[in-house]
Amino acid sequence: RQPDAITRLVLQSLKLYPTLASQLTSETLIDPEWNPCGLLIVKNPDLTAATNWCDANGIVYRPAGADFFNMLDTIPDQPLWLPEIAQARNPRLVKSLKQDLINKGATFMEHCELTAVTLDKNRITAIDTTSGQFAVNQLIIAAGAWSGQLFERFFPSFIENAPKISPVKGQMLLFDAQPETLTYMVLDDDQYLIPRRDGKILAGSTVEQDDFNKITTTEARDRLSAFALNLLPSLKNFPLVKHWAGLRPGTEQGIPYIDKHHEIGNLYINAGHFRNGLAMGPASAQLMVDLVLERPTAIAPEPYTLSRPH
Repeated sequence: RQPDAITRLVLQSLKLYPTLASQLTSETLIDPEWNPCGLLIVKNPDLTAATNWCDANGIVYRPAGADFFNMLDTIPDQPLWLPEIAQARNPRLVKSLKQDLINKGATFMEHCELTAVTLDKNRITAIDTTSGQFAVNQLIIAAGAWSGQLFERFFPSFIENAPKISPVKGQMLLFDAQPETLTYMVLDDDQYLIPRRDGKILAGSTVEQDDFNKITTTEARDRLSAFALNLLPSLKNFPLVKHWAGLRPGTEQGIPYIDKHHEIGNLYINAGHFRNGLAMGPASAQLMVDLVLERPTAIAPEPYTLSRPH
């Protein structure tokens, strides 16, 4: 149900994640909780297309029997069980990545606003920030939902090849459940439950066009809570402990931009991953590095160019 360009990045990331997670855990002592717990897809009206896709991409699957629905209250439609689909715990993954980069000598300038960019003969020579000026060798814009806005602000003369990215709000809930309340991920239509190793269960998510507004709403909380409690009735025994919103970097088809700018010689873009940033992350980073270092790429770069048709 998604463009093949997304699938290529997701499958390559699935290959990279186990080693990455293991290295991060051993080198930073912060476990990103890579967990191949499997995914139950409750409704597959397009079952033939789904199984053909699994076969073509080497995804292990089997029909999901009645035993999957002992604890769930839903009406399945040709359900599929994908036992090797995995998850990582986003905040812990970011913490471990950050610590690993610090260990390797990277410098982070946090809470630091970009205020000006100096261009000389179509190359960026320096950036001015609220923390000072920095000389530039290569510059990558990877600012999520703000990437298009930043590009238009600082490179107005090159607007024709600006990344077309807009914010899409998503709200989520977290229930403080006990371990083993749910042991695998569940996708029911376009909403889902994700159990963490400590038992907590994520319920998501909304898709809202609301500009750069990250305010949570009672309506979304009630809708997500009703979905979660109806699907997994045992959640009624546990408190709702968190409700938050984030801004996804939306593109027309959810395909990110991962490219070198065609006119500014040392400017790169890696943004626009919409709902699949975590799933596409390692392969996106790998492709970006391959482009910066001008070496052969692990996946074909053409679908992610700034000049692609919109």
